[in-house]
Amino acid sequence: MSKPLSSGPHRPAWAGRNYTLLTAAAVVTGLGSSGALIAAAFAVLQAGGSGTDVGLVAAARTVPLVVFLLVGGAVADRLPRHRVMVAANTLNCVSQAVFAVLVLAGEPLLWQMMLLSALGGTGQAFFAPAAEGMVLSSVTGEQAGRAFAFFRMGVNGANIGGAALGGALVATVGPGWVLAVDAVAFAAAAGLRAFLDVSGVPERAAGGGLLSDLREGWREVAGRPWLWGIVVQAAVVNAVVGAAEAVYGPLVAEDHLGGARPWGLALAAFGAGTVLSALLMTRWKPRRILFVGVMSLFPLALPSAALAIPLSAWGLGAVMFVSGVAVEVFAVTWMMALHQEIPEEKLSRVASYDWFGSLAMVPFATALAGPVADAFGRTAALWGCSALIILLTAAVLTVPDVRRLTRRDAPAPAVSTAA
Repeated sequence: MSKPLSSGPHRPAWAGRNYTLLTAAAVVTGLGSSGALIAAAFAVLQAGGSGTDVGLVAAARTVPLVVFLLVGGAVADRLPRHRVMVAANTLNCVSQAVFAVLVLAGEPLLWQMMLLSALGGTGQAFFAPAAEGMVLSSVTGEQAGRAFAFFRMGVNGANIGGAALGGALVATVGPGWVLAVDAVAFAAAAGLRAFLDVSGVPERAAGGGLLSDLREGWREVAGRPWLWGIVVQAAVVNAVVGAAEAVYGPLVAEDHLGGARPWGLALAAFGAGTVLSALLMTRWKPRRILFVGVMSLFPLALPSAALAIPLSAWGLGAVMFVSGVAVEVFAVTWMMALHQEIPEEKLSRVASYDWFGSLAMVPFATALAGPVADAFGRTAALWGCSALIILLTAAVLTVPDVRRLTRRDAPAPAVSTAA
Protein backbone atom coordinates (compact mmCIF):
# COMPACT_ATOMS: atom_id res chain seq x y z
CA MET A 1 0.00 0.00 0.00
CA SER A 2 1.47 3.34 -0.91
CA LYS A 3 2.19 5.70 1.97
CA PRO A 4 0.33 9.03 1.98
CA LEU A 5 2.52 12.04 1.46
CA SER A 6 1.61 15.21 3.25
CA SER A 7 4.70 17.31 2.63
CA GLY A 8 4.34 18.45 -0.97
CA PRO A 9 2.38 21.71 -1.30
CA HIS A 10 1.00 20.73 -4.68
CA ARG A 11 0.06 17.13 -3.92
CA PRO A 12 -2.89 16.15 -1.70
CA ALA A 13 -2.28 13.78 1.19
CA TRP A 14 -4.12 10.89 -0.47
CA ALA A 15 -1.88 11.03 -3.59
CA GLY A 16 0.85 8.77 -2.26
CA ARG A 17 4.00 7.58 -4.00
CA ASN A 18 2.45 4.61 -5.78
CA TYR A 19 -0.64 6.50 -6.87
CA THR A 20 1.46 9.35 -8.28
CA LEU A 21 3.81 7.01 -10.15
CA LEU A 22 0.91 4.93 -11.52
CA THR A 23 -0.96 8.00 -12.73
CA ALA A 24 2.14 9.52 -14.36
CA ALA A 25 2.96 6.23 -16.10
CA ALA A 26 -0.64 5.82 -17.32
CA VAL A 27 -0.61 9.33 -18.79
CA VAL A 28 2.70 8.66 -20.58
CA THR A 29 1.50 5.39 -22.12
CA GLY A 30 -1.89 6.92 -22.98
CA LEU A 31 -0.21 9.67 -24.97
CA GLY A 32 1.91 7.18 -26.87
CA SER A 33 -0.59 4.38 -27.44
CA SER A 34 -3.47 6.55 -28.68
CA GLY A 35 -1.31 7.90 -31.47
CA ALA A 36 0.18 4.47 -32.17
CA LEU A 37 -3.24 2.96 -32.92
CA ILE A 38 -3.66 5.54 -35.69
CA ALA A 39 -0.07 5.02 -36.84
CA ALA A 40 -0.49 1.24 -37.11
CA ALA A 41 -3.50 1.58 -39.42
CA PHE A 42 -1.70 4.06 -41.67
CA ALA A 43 1.44 1.92 -41.65
CA VAL A 44 -0.60 -0.91 -43.16
CA LEU A 45 -2.08 1.39 -45.79
CA GLN A 46 1.33 2.95 -46.54
CA ALA A 47 2.68 -0.54 -47.17
CA GLY A 48 -0.03 -1.09 -49.81
CA GLY A 49 -2.49 -2.92 -47.59
CA SER A 50 -6.26 -2.80 -47.91
CA GLY A 51 -9.00 -2.06 -45.43
CA THR A 52 -9.21 -5.80 -44.79
CA ASP A 53 -5.50 -5.83 -43.94
CA VAL A 54 -6.02 -2.99 -41.46
CA GLY A 55 -8.75 -5.09 -39.83
CA LEU A 56 -6.48 -8.14 -39.68
CA VAL A 57 -3.74 -6.21 -37.90
CA ALA A 58 -6.29 -4.81 -35.42
CA ALA A 59 -7.76 -8.28 -34.85
CA ALA A 60 -4.28 -9.71 -34.30
CA ARG A 61 -4.00 -7.42 -31.29
CA THR A 62 -7.49 -8.08 -29.93
CA VAL A 63 -7.50 -11.88 -30.07
CA PRO A 64 -4.51 -12.54 -27.74
CA LEU A 65 -5.73 -9.72 -25.49
CA VAL A 66 -8.98 -11.61 -24.92
CA VAL A 67 -7.36 -15.07 -24.80
CA PHE A 68 -4.73 -14.23 -22.17
CA LEU A 69 -6.67 -11.85 -19.92
CA LEU A 70 -7.74 -14.46 -17.37
CA VAL A 71 -4.24 -15.92 -17.20
CA GLY A 72 -2.88 -12.40 -16.79
CA GLY A 73 -5.16 -11.78 -13.83
CA ALA A 74 -4.08 -14.99 -12.10
CA VAL A 75 -0.40 -14.22 -12.70
CA ALA A 76 -0.81 -10.68 -11.33
CA ASP A 77 -2.29 -12.02 -8.09
CA ARG A 78 0.46 -14.63 -7.79
CA LEU A 79 3.51 -12.47 -8.61
CA PRO A 80 4.31 -8.91 -7.51
CA ARG A 81 2.01 -6.74 -9.64
CA HIS A 82 4.61 -4.08 -10.35
CA ARG A 83 6.93 -6.69 -11.87
CA VAL A 84 4.17 -7.99 -14.11
CA MET A 85 3.46 -4.41 -15.23
CA VAL A 86 7.13 -3.67 -15.95
CA ALA A 87 7.53 -6.93 -17.89
CA ALA A 88 4.40 -6.20 -19.94
CA ASN A 89 5.58 -2.64 -20.66
CA THR A 90 8.95 -4.03 -21.76
CA LEU A 91 7.27 -6.45 -24.18
CA ASN A 92 5.17 -3.60 -25.60
CA CYS A 93 8.27 -1.40 -25.90
CA VAL A 94 10.19 -4.06 -27.84
CA SER A 95 7.28 -4.95 -30.14
CA GLN A 96 6.57 -1.29 -30.98
CA ALA A 97 10.28 -0.57 -31.51
CA VAL A 98 10.60 -3.44 -33.98
CA PHE A 99 7.37 -2.33 -35.69
CA ALA A 100 8.79 1.19 -36.01
CA VAL A 101 12.09 -0.05 -37.45
CA LEU A 102 10.29 -2.18 -40.06
CA VAL A 103 8.08 0.73 -41.12
CA LEU A 104 10.97 3.21 -41.27
CA ALA A 105 13.20 0.75 -43.15
CA GLY A 106 10.76 0.06 -45.97
CA GLU A 107 7.63 -1.99 -46.53
CA PRO A 108 6.82 -4.31 -43.64
CA LEU A 109 5.04 -7.55 -44.49
CA LEU A 110 1.48 -8.13 -43.31
CA TRP A 111 2.40 -11.18 -41.22
CA GLN A 112 5.13 -9.19 -39.48
CA MET A 113 2.72 -6.42 -38.53
CA MET A 114 0.15 -8.96 -37.34
CA LEU A 115 2.76 -10.76 -35.21
CA LEU A 116 3.96 -7.53 -33.59
CA SER A 117 0.39 -6.42 -32.94
CA ALA A 118 -0.30 -9.81 -31.35
CA LEU A 119 2.71 -9.35 -29.04
CA GLY A 120 1.34 -5.94 -28.07
CA GLY A 121 -2.06 -7.45 -27.27
CA THR A 122 -0.41 -10.18 -25.19
CA GLY A 123 1.46 -7.57 -23.17
CA GLN A 124 -1.77 -5.65 -22.58
CA ALA A 125 -3.54 -8.85 -21.43
CA PHE A 126 -1.02 -9.27 -18.61
CA PHE A 127 -0.72 -5.56 -17.90
CA ALA A 128 -4.39 -4.54 -17.55
CA PRO A 129 -5.42 -6.78 -14.60
CA ALA A 130 -2.15 -6.07 -12.76
CA ALA A 131 -2.50 -2.32 -13.31
CA GLU A 132 -6.11 -2.22 -12.13
CA GLY A 133 -5.25 -4.19 -9.01
CA MET A 134 -2.31 -1.91 -8.30
CA VAL A 135 -4.33 1.28 -8.73
CA LEU A 136 -7.12 -0.03 -6.51
CA SER A 137 -4.65 -0.95 -3.76
CA SER A 138 -2.78 2.38 -3.95
CA VAL A 139 -5.50 4.44 -2.24
CA THR A 140 -7.47 4.07 0.96
CA GLY A 141 -10.42 5.49 2.82
CA GLU A 142 -12.96 8.08 1.86
CA GLN A 143 -10.74 9.78 -0.75
CA ALA A 144 -10.70 6.68 -2.98
CA GLY A 145 -13.42 8.01 -5.28
CA ARG A 146 -11.61 11.31 -5.77
CA ALA A 147 -8.34 9.47 -6.45
CA PHE A 148 -9.96 7.23 -9.05
CA ALA A 149 -11.57 10.24 -10.71
CA PHE A 150 -8.26 12.10 -11.00
CA PHE A 151 -6.62 8.95 -12.37
CA ARG A 152 -9.34 8.53 -14.98
CA MET A 153 -9.18 12.22 -15.88
CA GLY A 154 -5.46 11.93 -16.54
CA VAL A 155 -5.86 8.80 -18.65
CA ASN A 156 -8.77 10.19 -20.67
CA GLY A 157 -7.00 13.49 -21.25
CA ALA A 158 -3.88 11.64 -22.40
CA ASN A 159 -5.92 9.49 -24.79
CA ILE A 160 -7.55 12.54 -26.36
CA GLY A 161 -4.30 14.48 -26.63
CA GLY A 162 -2.39 11.44 -27.84
CA ALA A 163 -4.89 10.75 -30.62
CA ALA A 164 -4.83 14.37 -31.79
CA LEU A 165 -1.03 14.61 -31.62
CA GLY A 166 -0.56 11.18 -33.16
CA GLY A 167 -2.80 11.99 -36.10
CA ALA A 168 -0.89 15.21 -36.74
CA LEU A 169 2.49 13.46 -36.50
CA VAL A 170 1.42 10.66 -38.83
CA ALA A 171 0.54 13.31 -41.41
CA THR A 172 3.82 15.22 -41.00
CA VAL A 173 6.59 12.73 -40.15
CA GLY A 174 4.95 9.38 -40.95
CA PRO A 175 3.65 6.42 -38.92
CA GLY A 176 7.06 4.90 -38.25
CA TRP A 177 8.19 7.76 -36.04
CA VAL A 178 4.89 7.73 -34.12
CA LEU A 179 5.41 4.03 -33.39
CA ALA A 180 8.95 4.84 -32.23
CA VAL A 181 7.58 7.49 -29.85
CA ASP A 182 5.18 4.88 -28.43
CA ALA A 183 8.11 2.51 -27.81
CA VAL A 184 9.90 5.27 -25.89
CA ALA A 185 6.70 5.97 -23.91
CA PHE A 186 6.48 2.31 -22.86
CA ALA A 187 10.13 2.37 -21.80
CA ALA A 188 9.54 5.51 -19.71
CA ALA A 189 6.41 4.00 -18.13
CA ALA A 190 8.31 0.81 -17.26
CA GLY A 191 10.95 2.94 -15.57
CA LEU A 192 8.35 4.79 -13.50
CA ARG A 193 6.61 1.59 -12.47
CA ALA A 194 9.91 0.00 -11.46
CA PHE A 195 10.05 2.56 -8.61
CA LEU A 196 6.72 1.53 -7.08
CA ASP A 197 6.92 0.94 -3.34
CA VAL A 198 5.63 -2.54 -2.50
CA SER A 199 7.00 -2.69 1.05
CA GLY A 200 3.51 -2.23 2.50
CA VAL A 201 1.79 -4.82 0.29
CA PRO A 202 0.89 -7.87 2.39
CA GLU A 203 2.50 -11.18 1.55
CA ARG A 204 0.26 -13.46 -0.48
CA ALA A 205 -0.19 -17.08 0.46
CA ALA A 206 1.03 -19.58 -2.08
CA GLY A 207 -1.78 -20.74 -4.33
CA GLY A 208 -2.58 -24.22 -5.58
CA GLY A 209 -1.70 -23.59 -9.20
CA LEU A 210 -2.89 -21.45 -12.07
CA LEU A 211 -6.19 -23.27 -12.61
CA SER A 212 -6.89 -23.18 -8.87
CA ASP A 213 -6.26 -19.43 -8.87
CA LEU A 214 -8.62 -18.96 -11.81
CA ARG A 215 -11.34 -21.00 -10.08
CA GLU A 216 -10.90 -18.97 -6.90
CA GLY A 217 -11.19 -15.75 -8.88
CA TRP A 218 -14.34 -17.03 -10.55
CA ARG A 219 -15.86 -17.88 -7.16
CA GLU A 220 -15.25 -14.28 -6.10
CA VAL A 221 -17.18 -13.10 -9.16
CA ALA A 222 -19.94 -15.73 -9.07
CA GLY A 223 -20.52 -15.18 -5.34
CA ARG A 224 -21.52 -11.56 -5.91
CA PRO A 225 -24.64 -11.17 -8.09
CA TRP A 226 -24.00 -7.44 -8.49
CA LEU A 227 -20.56 -8.19 -9.92
CA TRP A 228 -21.36 -10.91 -12.43
CA GLY A 229 -24.62 -9.24 -13.37
CA ILE A 230 -22.89 -6.01 -14.36
CA VAL A 231 -20.08 -7.91 -16.12
CA VAL A 232 -22.63 -9.80 -18.25
CA GLN A 233 -24.52 -6.59 -18.99
CA ALA A 234 -21.28 -4.82 -19.91
CA ALA A 235 -20.30 -7.63 -22.28
CA VAL A 236 -23.37 -7.05 -24.45
CA VAL A 237 -23.50 -3.26 -24.03
CA ASN A 238 -19.83 -2.83 -24.95
CA ALA A 239 -20.34 -5.10 -27.94
CA VAL A 240 -23.27 -3.16 -29.40
CA VAL A 241 -21.68 0.21 -28.59
CA GLY A 242 -18.51 -1.00 -30.29
CA ALA A 243 -20.44 -2.11 -33.37
CA ALA A 244 -22.27 1.21 -33.56
CA GLU A 245 -19.09 3.27 -33.21
CA ALA A 246 -16.76 1.15 -35.34
CA VAL A 247 -19.13 0.23 -38.18
CA TYR A 248 -22.42 2.15 -38.25
CA GLY A 249 -21.09 5.53 -37.10
CA PRO A 250 -18.59 6.03 -39.94
CA LEU A 251 -21.16 4.82 -42.50
CA VAL A 252 -23.85 7.25 -41.28
CA ALA A 253 -21.29 10.05 -41.18
CA GLU A 254 -20.27 9.32 -44.77
CA ASP A 255 -23.86 9.13 -46.05
CA HIS A 256 -25.53 11.91 -44.07
CA LEU A 257 -23.13 14.12 -42.11
CA GLY A 258 -20.35 15.00 -44.53
CA GLY A 259 -17.68 12.40 -43.99
CA ALA A 260 -14.93 11.61 -41.50
CA ARG A 261 -14.51 15.12 -40.05
CA PRO A 262 -17.89 15.36 -38.26
CA TRP A 263 -17.51 11.80 -37.00
CA GLY A 264 -14.09 12.64 -35.63
CA LEU A 265 -15.55 15.70 -33.90
CA ALA A 266 -18.30 13.54 -32.39
CA LEU A 267 -15.70 11.16 -30.96
CA ALA A 268 -13.77 14.14 -29.63
CA ALA A 269 -16.96 15.37 -27.92
CA PHE A 270 -17.27 11.96 -26.25
CA GLY A 271 -13.72 12.27 -24.97
CA ALA A 272 -14.38 15.78 -23.70
CA GLY A 273 -17.40 14.46 -21.81
CA THR A 274 -15.28 11.82 -20.06
CA VAL A 275 -12.76 14.42 -18.92
CA LEU A 276 -15.43 16.79 -17.61
CA SER A 277 -17.20 13.91 -15.85
CA ALA A 278 -13.99 12.75 -14.19
CA LEU A 279 -13.54 16.29 -12.90
CA LEU A 280 -17.11 16.18 -11.56
CA MET A 281 -16.42 12.89 -9.80
CA THR A 282 -13.50 14.40 -7.89
CA ARG A 283 -16.16 16.36 -5.96
CA TRP A 284 -19.24 14.14 -6.05
CA LYS A 285 -19.31 11.10 -3.75
CA PRO A 286 -22.62 9.29 -4.35
CA ARG A 287 -23.83 7.14 -1.49
CA ARG A 288 -25.43 4.31 -3.50
CA ILE A 289 -22.47 3.86 -5.79
CA LEU A 290 -23.69 0.97 -7.94
CA PHE A 291 -27.19 2.35 -8.37
CA VAL A 292 -25.80 5.70 -9.53
CA GLY A 293 -23.26 3.96 -11.77
CA VAL A 294 -25.77 1.68 -13.49
CA MET A 295 -28.32 4.49 -13.91
CA SER A 296 -25.62 6.47 -15.70
CA LEU A 297 -25.42 3.77 -18.38
CA PHE A 298 -28.87 4.52 -19.85
CA PRO A 299 -27.51 7.50 -21.88
CA LEU A 300 -25.27 5.06 -23.76
CA ALA A 301 -28.38 4.24 -25.80
CA LEU A 302 -28.50 7.80 -27.15
CA PRO A 303 -25.66 7.69 -29.76
CA SER A 304 -27.19 4.70 -31.57
CA ALA A 305 -30.57 6.45 -31.58
CA ALA A 306 -28.97 9.67 -32.86
CA LEU A 307 -27.35 7.74 -35.71
CA ALA A 308 -30.64 5.98 -36.51
CA ILE A 309 -32.59 9.24 -36.92
CA PRO A 310 -29.94 10.62 -37.93
CA LEU A 311 -29.31 13.86 -36.06
CA SER A 312 -27.16 16.66 -37.45
CA ALA A 313 -23.44 16.68 -36.76
CA TRP A 314 -23.98 19.16 -33.93
CA GLY A 315 -26.78 17.08 -32.43
CA LEU A 316 -24.68 13.94 -32.62
CA GLY A 317 -21.77 15.75 -30.96
CA ALA A 318 -24.02 16.84 -28.09
CA VAL A 319 -25.31 13.30 -27.62
CA MET A 320 -21.79 11.88 -27.67
CA PHE A 321 -20.72 14.45 -25.06
CA VAL A 322 -23.56 13.38 -22.75
CA SER A 323 -22.71 9.70 -23.18
CA GLY A 324 -19.06 10.48 -22.38
CA VAL A 325 -20.12 12.15 -19.14
CA ALA A 326 -22.33 9.18 -18.28
CA VAL A 327 -19.81 6.43 -18.95
CA GLU A 328 -17.21 8.10 -16.76
CA VAL A 329 -19.64 8.29 -13.82
CA PHE A 330 -20.03 4.54 -14.15
CA ALA A 331 -16.28 3.95 -14.47
CA VAL A 332 -15.45 5.78 -11.23
CA THR A 333 -18.31 4.29 -9.18
CA TRP A 334 -17.40 0.82 -10.48
CA MET A 335 -13.79 1.22 -9.36
CA MET A 336 -15.06 2.41 -5.97
CA ALA A 337 -17.21 -0.72 -5.62
CA LEU A 338 -14.35 -3.07 -6.53
CA HIS A 339 -11.97 -1.25 -4.20
CA GLN A 340 -14.45 -1.50 -1.34
CA GLU A 341 -15.77 -5.03 -1.79
CA ILE A 342 -12.99 -7.21 -3.27
CA PRO A 343 -10.12 -8.61 -1.14
CA GLU A 344 -6.81 -6.97 -2.13
CA GLU A 345 -5.09 -10.27 -2.92
CA LYS A 346 -7.79 -11.13 -5.50
CA LEU A 347 -8.24 -7.75 -7.19
CA SER A 348 -6.32 -8.64 -10.34
CA ARG A 349 -8.17 -11.90 -10.92
CA VAL A 350 -11.52 -10.18 -10.51
CA ALA A 351 -10.33 -7.36 -12.78
CA SER A 352 -9.35 -9.92 -15.42
CA TYR A 353 -12.88 -11.38 -15.48
CA ASP A 354 -14.22 -7.83 -15.71
CA TRP A 355 -11.91 -7.03 -18.64
CA PHE A 356 -12.72 -10.35 -20.31
CA GLY A 357 -16.44 -9.70 -20.08
CA SER A 358 -15.96 -6.18 -21.39
CA LEU A 359 -14.01 -7.27 -24.48
CA ALA A 360 -14.96 -10.83 -25.35
CA MET A 361 -18.02 -10.07 -27.49
CA VAL A 362 -16.73 -6.93 -29.22
CA PRO A 363 -15.00 -8.72 -32.14
CA PHE A 364 -18.11 -10.81 -32.81
CA ALA A 365 -20.39 -7.76 -32.71
CA THR A 366 -18.25 -5.77 -35.11
CA ALA A 367 -18.00 -8.76 -37.45
CA LEU A 368 -21.79 -9.27 -37.41
CA ALA A 369 -22.68 -5.57 -37.70
CA GLY A 370 -22.55 -5.58 -41.50
CA PRO A 371 -24.60 -8.77 -42.02
CA VAL A 372 -27.22 -7.59 -39.47
CA ALA A 373 -27.55 -4.26 -41.29
CA ASP A 374 -27.89 -6.10 -44.61
CA ALA A 375 -30.60 -8.34 -43.19
CA PHE A 376 -32.68 -5.80 -41.25
CA GLY A 377 -31.48 -2.41 -42.45
CA ARG A 378 -28.98 -0.08 -40.80
CA THR A 379 -31.66 2.01 -39.09
CA ALA A 380 -33.31 -1.03 -37.52
CA ALA A 381 -29.93 -2.34 -36.39
CA LEU A 382 -29.16 0.97 -34.67
CA TRP A 383 -32.53 1.07 -32.92
CA GLY A 384 -31.87 -2.52 -31.85
CA CYS A 385 -28.56 -1.42 -30.29
CA SER A 386 -30.36 1.26 -28.27
CA ALA A 387 -33.07 -1.17 -27.17
CA LEU A 388 -30.52 -3.76 -25.98
CA ILE A 389 -28.68 -1.18 -23.91
CA ILE A 390 -31.89 0.01 -22.23
CA LEU A 391 -33.26 -3.47 -21.56
CA LEU A 392 -30.04 -4.93 -20.15
CA THR A 393 -29.33 -1.91 -17.99
CA ALA A 394 -32.88 -2.05 -16.59
CA ALA A 395 -32.42 -5.78 -15.94
CA VAL A 396 -29.28 -5.17 -13.86
CA LEU A 397 -31.25 -2.77 -11.66
CA THR A 398 -33.42 -5.69 -10.56
CA VAL A 399 -30.44 -7.14 -8.64
CA PRO A 400 -30.97 -6.05 -4.99
CA ASP A 401 -27.28 -5.40 -4.24
CA VAL A 402 -27.01 -3.08 -7.24
CA ARG A 403 -29.69 -0.89 -5.71
CA ARG A 404 -28.50 -1.22 -2.09
CA LEU A 405 -24.70 -1.28 -2.07
CA THR A 406 -23.53 1.90 -0.37
CA ARG A 407 -20.21 3.67 -0.13
CA ARG A 408 -18.28 3.23 3.09
CA ASP A 409 -16.03 6.17 3.94
CA ALA A 410 -13.65 3.93 5.81
CA PRO A 411 -14.10 0.47 4.28
CA ALA A 412 -13.47 -2.53 6.40
CA PRO A 413 -11.30 -5.28 4.89
CA ALA A 414 -13.36 -7.15 2.31
CA VAL A 415 -14.28 -10.70 3.22
CA SER A 416 -13.91 -13.39 0.58
CA THR A 417 -17.04 -15.17 -0.56
CA ALA A 418 -15.09 -18.03 -2.06
CA ALA A 419 -15.89 -21.43 -0.66
